[in-house]
Amino acid sequence: MAIPPTRNAVAVPPSLARVAGAVEARLTEVLDDETARWTDMTPDLAAPLDALRALVMAGGKRLRPAFCYWGFIGAGGDPDDPVVIDAGAAFEFLQAFALVHDDVMDGSSTRRGFRTAHLEFGDRHQTAVWRGEQRRFGEGVAILIGDLAHVYADLLLRSAPPAVLQVWDELRIELNIGQYLDILGTARGDVDPDAARRIARYKSGKYTIERPLHVGAALTGRFDELADPLSAYGDPLGEAFQLRDDILGAFGESTLTGKPVGDDLREGKPTPLLAVANQNADDTQAEVLSRIGSDDLTDDEIAAIQGVLLATGAVDVIEHDIETLTDSALEAASHAPIADEARAALIDLAHFVAWRES
Repeated sequence: MAIPPTRNAVAVPPSLARVAGAVEARLTEVLDDETARWTDMTPDLAAPLDALRALVMAGGKRLRPAFCYWGFIGAGGDPDDPVVIDAGAAFEFLQAFALVHDDVMDGSSTRRGFRTAHLEFGDRHQTAVWRGEQRRFGEGVAILIGDLAHVYADLLLRSAPPAVLQVWDELRIELNIGQYLDILGTARGDVDPDAARRIARYKSGKYTIERPLHVGAALTGRFDELADPLSAYGDPLGEAFQLRDDILGAFGESTLTGKPVGDDLREGKPTPLLAVANQNADDTQAEVLSRIGSDDLTDDEIAAIQGVLLATGAVDVIEHDIETLTDSALEAASHAPIADEARAALIDLAHFVAWRES
């Protein structure tokens, strides 16, 4: 079943593309230097570094660097200052860390259209007929790749002011707290809407939009002044971002999302979308929904679950929430005490985040 059409789906705005090239160049520089340094010691180290490079450079939207950049510009930062590019690259390495570890925890098979790291290295183990357990090797290497990405993220912010590092530390804690709640909710099969929204906020929303904006402002020394106005924009938009992700995870085309169709339904993530569907389902629909979280879901079962998500009105409820949250963010952006160029960029980004199709 195709994803329901979104309201006024928009193309990638120039405000997103503006920073992407410089951040990618910085990522490439770091990875080139590190690969050369460690493969001089042994060519064995090319494989994990190449895997990290493949993930980091595999066409992510660079949302976090963009929000960091526009928070920086909005606070009066110099657009040519390399410090904001380093911060953007740090966010991309941190995202790689989160994705690799998330794939291990969820047992995912595909990420950004490619085989996940833990499976790729498990395949290497099997092909080479090495000793030990294939799965344990693959997952162990993937965890180390994620850890390496985390270290590179921290190194890029090593010289940042204390105010930046305070925000950075908090966002990393929030990310891990949200991830634990996600794992717990998945294991318990939680369908509580408040818990699902809490997970969405801490695992993804704050880390994707609000905190990058805060880091950008902190780089200029204006965090205390701008934290609340930027949160008034970033907090609701971050939730809208994750709600859109939930719909994409249930309905999205694999060619756009880079993951198998219905992958989130197999994982059984405790999303607000599923919580609303369970609240509104009749007995027959509830029986269909009870299969969510089964890794052997067939294509027909996924289509049936998608049908229930539509029939119960869950998709309509979440779409309405996305619109309400985005309108709140847009209103906050219109009154925020930031540079007009940044205001216009944040407005464009809000529309893209809320109504994107991948």
